[in-house]
Amino acid sequence: MPLRLIFMGTPDFAVPTLLELVAHGHEVVAVYTRAPKPAGRGMKLQPTPVEQEARRLGIPVLTPTTLKTPEALEEFRAHNADAAVVVAYGMILPQAILDAPPLGCFNLHASLLPRWRGAAPINRAIMAGDVESGVMVMKMDVGLDTGDVAMAERLAITDTMTAADLHDALAPLGADLMVRAMGGLARGGLQLQKQGEDGVTYAAKIEKAEARIDWSRPAREVLRHIHGLSPFPGAWCEIATDGEPARIKILRCEPAKGAGAPGEVLDDGLTIACGDGAIRILELQRAGKAPMKAADFLRGAPLKPPARLG
Repeated sequence: MPLRLIFMGTPDFAVPTLLELVAHGHEVVAVYTRAPKPAGRGMKLQPTPVEQEARRLGIPVLTPTTLKTPEALEEFRAHNADAAVVVAYGMILPQAILDAPPLGCFNLHASLLPRWRGAAPINRAIMAGDVESGVMVMKMDVGLDTGDVAMAERLAITDTMTAADLHDALAPLGADLMVRAMGGLARGGLQLQKQGEDGVTYAAKIEKAEARIDWSRPAREVLRHIHGLSPFPGAWCEIATDGEPARIKILRCEPAKGAGAPGEVLDDGLTIACGDGAIRILELQRAGKAPMKAADFLRGAPLKPPARLG
């Protein structure tokens, strides 16, 4: 039996779930998303990825700046939805909104709760060296990702994965999981389990100040730091080109053999010494330029020993 749903989401990560819910026959009566923001060279207002898909599907779109007013609650209730599905919406839902749909509000979260509650679970899992991540569907309460869990799927994290890679793997996995959860909810057979209190961690928003690469750390920590921030905001260092330090984002790397002073260039293939071991840079980005392979970068700016990255 299809459900009458409100969908609440904003970025690319949420789009597959919206599409799968529609494809499986659920009636999405309204989409809530963040308001368009100026972007691009002309700074034109750019609708969110979720808004673009919703309009293509002919679903009404709402972009309220708050859900805490009586008017917002009345509008939300007027949709007469059975449940709400929330995927990376970016706004806090007050208790009155959570209580409005008779079957509740269900969130898709990109971590294995209670690990990595909060804003940046994909980045933090990689940066912390976790060996696995996943997605969970939980029934929302007013806490920060503290609701009872309905279903979960796990996924291994390898040292080759960037945040973009993990994002792209988890988005369709989560879409399938939410569709199965809504199927169970429609049949009255969705089981909920309280989260444990052991292993709670918080995925704080990524701050610009933590993006600079610390070459004194062990090579695997440097690699995971780089991959956890790739492509945004991008882990960076400084390289002296034409006698002037230039900021370079490192987007992808791999473990390498070698040793030296932290930040030392060990060969002509961008192998860089860390506090313990070394990494080889595979992809990087100059300020204001497109990402490029290391080989392409080296053709225009050869770096050899005894150069050093700061």
